[in-house]
This record gives sequence, structure tokens and C-alpha cells, in this order.
Amino acid sequence: MKVEIWSDFACPFCYIGKRRFEQAVQQFEGKVDIEFRSFELDPNAPKKADQDVHDMLAGKYGMTREQAKAMNSQLTGQAKETGLDYQMDTLILANTHDAHRLSHFAKEKGKMTAFTERVLKAYFTESKHIADFETLAQLAEEAGLLKEEALNVLESGRYSEQVRADQEEARQVGVQGVPFFVFNEKYAVSGAQSVESFLQVLQKVASEEQVTASKTEWCEEDDCTGLDSKE
Repeated sequence: MKVEIWSDFACPFCYIGKRRFEQAVQQFEGKVDIEFRSFELDPNAPKKADQDVHDMLAGKYGMTREQAKAMNSQLTGQAKETGLDYQMDTLILANTHDAHRLSHFAKEKGKMTAFTERVLKAYFTESKHIADFETLAQLAEEAGLLKEEALNVLESGRYSEQVRADQEEARQVGVQGVPFFVFNEKYAVSGAQSVESFLQVLQKVASEEQVTASKTEWCEEDDCTGLDSKE
């Protein structure tokens, strides 16, 4: 089974959703090939923001800083339940375009999954600046790539077209938020579902594919309803 995951490195629910999905895959009796697709939540974000994540959220949603901190505390709790250690107080807001470019280079080298995990961990748990070229190249090396090659890619501007192509395809598919999972180019699941929900979808897709299913599964929260196939 092929599963494409549209996500952004700056999306906290993407990391939580990724980990929950991986836990579901471990329980699934079948082969799953995962491919990460690029989606920039804010393509116009500065390379490095002057404000922290609490002030950013407060301004974006018209709330107080304390309310924003409470929201991030709840998010940290959700992350902890999946084994992730979010450090929201020291997180460095950054533009993710260059990280996405480098992920496509990693894909060519067969290291996209490792690179994606490494960048997400660096951003949410290690408070690293993931728009800094030297930092990204170091993360690439830790994911099994050559640091010098990674730096060359970053400095050349290569793979921007691939990032834009992923985002255009997301628009055509109807992606309005991430994480967004597409199974066998036919079934769609939106959001950081529970491990149980992901496992249910995996099993249902596998079962329906065996009988040439003609419906798409769309999940919101813990609810799944049938929609017309996107094919």
C-alpha cells in the first residue's frame, strides 16, 4: 500500500500525526510505502521570526499570550502521549521552504523518511533553526546524506519546482490543512487521527482494495464517512 503524506515541518500536528500513523503501521499486517509531500503553511514566513510561537499564535488568533501558552501546553501534552518531547518555549519559528527543498534531494537519495524525522525532531524538541543552511546540512548528514552535497543543494536553489509541484497537487486534491494522508492515490484522511483510527483506515483500505472499492474514506476527528472516490 502506498501512502502519501502532505505535511509541513512547522506543523505540530504533522509530527504527532506522523508518529501515530507509524504506530498504526507497526500493528498493520501489510506492507506500507510512505512518501512525504511538501506543504508550506506559510510560504511568506520570514527565514527566522523575531517573535516566539506564543506571541505568533496570540496575534494570529486574537488571544492573549497566556491563552496561547495554554494552547501550546495542551499541544505539548498531546505530543507527550505519542512519545514526543515538544519544547514550545524555545522553538525557533522559521520559513520551511529550504527544508522542503532538501527533503526532495533526500528523496532522490532514498533518505526522505530519515531526513523528515530528523528535521521535525530538530524543530520541535531541539529548538534548532531549520532555515539555517549549516543547520540543515548537518541534519542531512545525520540522516545519512553527504553534508557538502546538501549545502550545494541549498545554495543552488534547486528543488523549488518540486516543492511548488507538491503544493499544486495538494490544491488539486483538495488539501486545506495538514497532515493529509492519501492511500493508494484514492482514499483520503485528514488530520492527526488516533492510532486506532489510522489502523482502522489501513485495514479498511486494504480490504476494499481487494474487492476494487469505489469509495473514498474521509476522516474528521474519530469519524469516518464514505465519499465519492477522487478518481
